[in-house]
Amino acid sequence: MSTEQQAESSGPTYCGRFAPSPTGDLHLGSAATALVTWLAARAAGGRLVLRVEDIDTPRVVPGAEARQLEDLRWLGLDWDEGPDVGGPHGPYRQSERTDRYETALADLERRGLTFRCDCSRREIAEVASAPHDEDGPRYPGTCRDRRAAATAPAWKRPPAVRLAVPPGEVVVDDAVQGRLVQDVAARVGDFVLRRGDGVWAYQFAVVVDDVAMGVTEVVRGADLLASAPRQVLLARLLGAVAPAFAHAPVVLAPDGTRLAKRDGAATVRELRRAGTSAPALIGGLAAMLGLRPVAAPVAPRALVRDFSPTRLGGRAAVRLPPGIVHALG
Repeated sequence: MSTEQQAESSGPTYCGRFAPSPTGDLHLGSAATALVTWLAARAAGGRLVLRVEDIDTPRVVPGAEARQLEDLRWLGLDWDEGPDVGGPHGPYRQSERTDRYETALADLERRGLTFRCDCSRREIAEVASAPHDEDGPRYPGTCRDRRAAATAPAWKRPPAVRLAVPPGEVVVDDAVQGRLVQDVAARVGDFVLRRGDGVWAYQFAVVVDDVAMGVTEVVRGADLLASAPRQVLLARLLGAVAPAFAHAPVVLAPDGTRLAKRDGAATVRELRRAGTSAPALIGGLAAMLGLRPVAAPVAPRALVRDFSPTRLGGRAAVRLPPGIVHALG
């Protein structure tokens, strides 16, 4: 499909977003996701929002946001809205959007869709049975019935706010990974919207932001695929249409483990210091993702015309080649 055909089929209202967390320098997994997100937006003739997900402030590394944005621009990736360029849907840092989260939570509370819970993860694990996922064991509903208590309960610790999840299947037709059908109540249970320490849950904040910013497609790593049904459900409960999803392969270390600082050349900045050029890095990422037949230097713009999510092959993960500096140098 040509770029013009993709733009026509997607419509001029397409909006994507790249949402890095400033907890360190931009690693190659995030760079790969940024590339796919950028390509999807540019191929559709739409706009791209850069949103900084710094809601978990204790994990934020000073200066990381500026370095990440600099590395993205060095790669040749740009955006139409963001903390450094402004736009009609700001602010573009989650730490500055807490009033939106408060309003959305108050709406759910008014309709009786939330409850307080002071269970610890250990207590939930001791009570809950399978299934478990990357977020831990299914919540067994321990505190749900306390909503009807005549008197306020005596909390053991500051309570979190959970969504009272209704039963029923949620269907996500992912552009890369295919169809996912999940009964959120049966699989996950009543999930957290705001933690007991006051930090907003990722699941909640991203849905509120995606809806408010008019995001029509969420492109991100396949490690977040299991959370998509929760986010679709939340969007519906907030009276909005959920965005479409495209979960790209996650980039792993050469041995198949998650990328970590110990891998040495796991970040864009480290490769820059080692002498890797931006076109070489883009070409290497494109080849790993299946967007190019070989890892030859290329500018992002040259990949737009032939981009399609189907070229990602429906894979959940890809591995970096051994000796990444030499391979991309």
